[in-house]
Amino acid sequence: MNNHTRIDADPPEISPVIRRLMQRRWTVAEIMVQVEHEENLEYEHFELVDGEIVPMAARGIFHERLKGTLIIYWARRLPDNIRFVPETTFILNQNTFVEPDFVFFPAAEGLTNLRADTALLAVEVADSSLSSDLGRKAKLYARFGIRELWVINAVKLVTHIFRNPQADGYGERLVVEPTDTLTPSFAPELAVCLGSLKQL
Repeated sequence: MNNHTRIDADPPEISPVIRRLMQRRWTVAEIMVQVEHEENLEYEHFELVDGEIVPMAARGIFHERLKGTLIIYWARRLPDNIRFVPETTFILNQNTFVEPDFVFFPAAEGLTNLRADTALLAVEVADSSLSSDLGRKAKLYARFGIRELWVINAVKLVTHIFRNPQADGYGERLVVEPTDTLTPSFAPELAVCLGSLKQL
């Protein structure tokens, strides 16, 4: 790769189809065609960064429990003017898409208009991918102008909040302990204290 580092440079297991796809550069449109015609490709976990396939780290039980718990928690408190979607294919440009655990956006925009400039917040729940989410992934989100990013350590429940996106990374970074409250600036109703959640 040229100007970035893979989430996992050499994951323990890469399926033959992903290994084959990694041999060339792709556009988002080309990958969508591949997903339609390649059996089981839709079940593979990967992202596309600047045209290159990036295999995603396996999701552990800490990740899945916290993600499921947050889906229920936020869905019950969602204000009428805000929507969120879990694990969507978030297209950033014609050569890049990511799959954050959550993306929040204005209800008036709708999912079909989800873009970097309409996203209110991206959330990455991380266990095995923590270091890359805090490094390469955060820089990628900043480069595309995502206004706010939360990276949650699924094991320790510590959250890293990134704001003020710039070309080379975020200008502001806060670390929030599990006993403190996380409050989205656009929806105080969605405030959450991770340490107080009863997880699945």
